[in-house]
Amino acid sequence: MEALRDAIPGILAVLAVVMDVLAGSHTLLHKRDNRAAVGWIGVILALPFAGALLYWMLGINRVQRRATALYRDYVRLPRPRPRTAGRVVLGEHSLAELCEVLDRVTSFPVLGGNLVTPLENGDAAYPEMIAAIDGARRSIALQTYIFDRDRVGQTFIEALGRAVARGVDVRVLVDAVGARYSFPTVIPSLRRQGVRATMFNRTTFPWRWTYANLRSHRKILVVDGQVGFTGGLNIREGHILGDEPPHPIIDLHFKIEGPVVCQMQVAFAEDWAFTTREQLVGDHWFPAIDAAGEMVCRGIIDGPDVDLDKLRWALFGALASARRRVRIVTPYFLPEGEFVAAIRTAVLRGVELEIVLPRHNNQVLVKWASTAVLPQIITDGCQVWETDGPFDHSKILVVDDGWVLLGSANLDPRSLRLNFEFNIECYSESLASQMHALIDRKIAHARPVTQARLDGRGLPARLRDGLARLFIPYL
Repeated sequence: MEALRDAIPGILAVLAVVMDVLAGSHTLLHKRDNRAAVGWIGVILALPFAGALLYWMLGINRVQRRATALYRDYVRLPRPRPRTAGRVVLGEHSLAELCEVLDRVTSFPVLGGNLVTPLENGDAAYPEMIAAIDGARRSIALQTYIFDRDRVGQTFIEALGRAVARGVDVRVLVDAVGARYSFPTVIPSLRRQGVRATMFNRTTFPWRWTYANLRSHRKILVVDGQVGFTGGLNIREGHILGDEPPHPIIDLHFKIEGPVVCQMQVAFAEDWAFTTREQLVGDHWFPAIDAAGEMVCRGIIDGPDVDLDKLRWALFGALASARRRVRIVTPYFLPEGEFVAAIRTAVLRGVELEIVLPRHNNQVLVKWASTAVLPQIITDGCQVWETDGPFDHSKILVVDDGWVLLGSANLDPRSLRLNFEFNIECYSESLASQMHALIDRKIAHARPVTQARLDGRGLPARLRDGLARLFIPYL
């Protein structure tokens, strides 16, 4: 026994060395950021046992691994392509290089023959969506993050129930965290109407948890495989500003017609198959789609699985391709180092870059962290505006006068790395002109964020914001 006690220090020393070697080796092999690698190796060497344990608990990105594991036994559906429209070659288009980047990044071709109609707030979007549901003859696919069981939610529940009664195949997929914004959730109410409804990626959290990972943040409605709706709108009464709700939310949605609707349906079908193992295939869900307009569009599926970083590359490509101006509207602006560098490089090239943010944010930590980042980009001449009034949840990015990115993703690590998102890129001067006009209206009721104003904050506020900035990868 005494010999064993004498050997314990040596055993612990050997164990500490083995743990440090394993943790350090994992850091060298998997950390792409050199500063992060050096920092973790320093922690591992400085704190025997504890450093290695901290690394295993906090230093390993398990999100992508878990996302891959979720799909381990799931065979991804073949991604069908519209039968009535082929890939468009942009030729001499000023943004042809951006299109080529996304050809290599995404799994979809860029398609012509589309029509995209902006719908501001639930006041304009919900009546169009309900009308489409009431006109459905074959199929309805609805996916959303939040589906509240309030007055607006009940309107959708009843419309979906009427569709089921007409013999329409209806599928509804609500994120498991977003569904819990109402208690009880909307799922039992949908099922009582005969709707096949379920929750995406059920979680053990017994309540809604804003910072839970692997959430489906996509907002997709596809009716008869022919017409779609996507953007930032959830289903909740706060989006109808005309009713003067207690917590109004400004937002932007889009009605989509044309061949790109097929790519929206693919995004839904893959998530539905993963959740239920039912595959939605054939003409019932993927009919031939005729041209509806002259816009060139492409869907971008992004998530922490095999589609990781596709949207990030799209953003980098857009900033690098801009010749005159870039305008961004987003509720959550938490750019990491690479994205800050891309913004600053664009500004230094002479690109006019404007970012429109809400002055009042529903996520206070995000607001603090975002404010701490702004001096890095304002210094080089990037213009930042804060809108007054209700919280603005709109998400839009416009490059020059011919490219628009719309959809569900915010400009933060949660959207770009941790959650499942769906966006559409549009090569269209007419849509870009509409979005510029909308952004002009927002800026007309906004105030500029200046360096003097940021410097004028008190020391406690600056320290608070700086501390929040450290948590950007997790917000």
